[in-house]
Amino acid sequence: MIKWRGTHYRFHPLLTLMIIASIFSGFLLEALTLICIVSIHEMGHVVAAKGFGWRVREVQLLPFGGVAVVDELAAVPTHEELIVTLAGPLQHAWMIIFAIIMKTLQGSNHEWWDYFIEANLMIGLFNLLPVLPLDGGRVLQCLLGYILPYHRALWLTTWTSLFFGAVLIGFTLFQLLTGQLSLNLFVIGLFLLISNWYSYKQLPYHFLRFLMNRGDKVSRLLLRGALAQPIVVNKQRKISDILKLLMREKYHLIYIVNDKGSIQRVLPEQRLITGYLEEKKPGCAVSELFM
Repeated sequence: MIKWRGTHYRFHPLLTLMIIASIFSGFLLEALTLICIVSIHEMGHVVAAKGFGWRVREVQLLPFGGVAVVDELAAVPTHEELIVTLAGPLQHAWMIIFAIIMKTLQGSNHEWWDYFIEANLMIGLFNLLPVLPLDGGRVLQCLLGYILPYHRALWLTTWTSLFFGAVLIGFTLFQLLTGQLSLNLFVIGLFLLISNWYSYKQLPYHFLRFLMNRGDKVSRLLLRGALAQPIVVNKQRKISDILKLLMREKYHLIYIVNDKGSIQRVLPEQRLITGYLEEKKPGCAVSELFM
């Protein structure tokens, strides 16, 4: 593990295994090339994140990309997260252009530059798949956050990613029956399945972080002026269920109605979040705390 400017950089075990395998198989140059490409990809994320003032705690390098661990996830404007996410895949564009120029100028020894271009295309396009924890999955989660409640966006992208990982493993096992097992696809599918199962188990914690950081988000929305998005609920609705209707880029007013549809109370979302976090009664009805 290497620490530089407050950020830890380390190889994921999959990348370490790839390096060891490449040494024994005679493909060390190709492995080092992939490490270089992946490192530049991740530095694109890191530079963009630190440009917005984010705290990047750790970067894990994988054979097909990496994972940046940040403290600000879901606490920053969605457009910032989109820019930081896309900053990684964008690095492949200039690397491919650079390789084409060098290939043209040299006039010979095209083999390595061809591999460099192919590797950039493979890693860049793979990372744009709409599957977590790949960049495409994070882009999908951000875009869904504009039209869906944040909890629903988290749930939907995580389950979609789990399904994709399971399908990939199923496909490789089917290949095994025909004697054409693709070990790389199997390892990638297994990684996606395990990482997204872990993410699924962490959903309550992730959503709690979203609620805990909601105060700063609301302050920014109100500072620039925002139209309130109404949420209409019955007085018997659980507070935990109401909070799952919050949207990341919206400010909400909660309209509590009785069984006849008459408005009995209007609450700002901060009151429910405070009640949820401080009263420690997530399963109680909204009427039990505020009416």
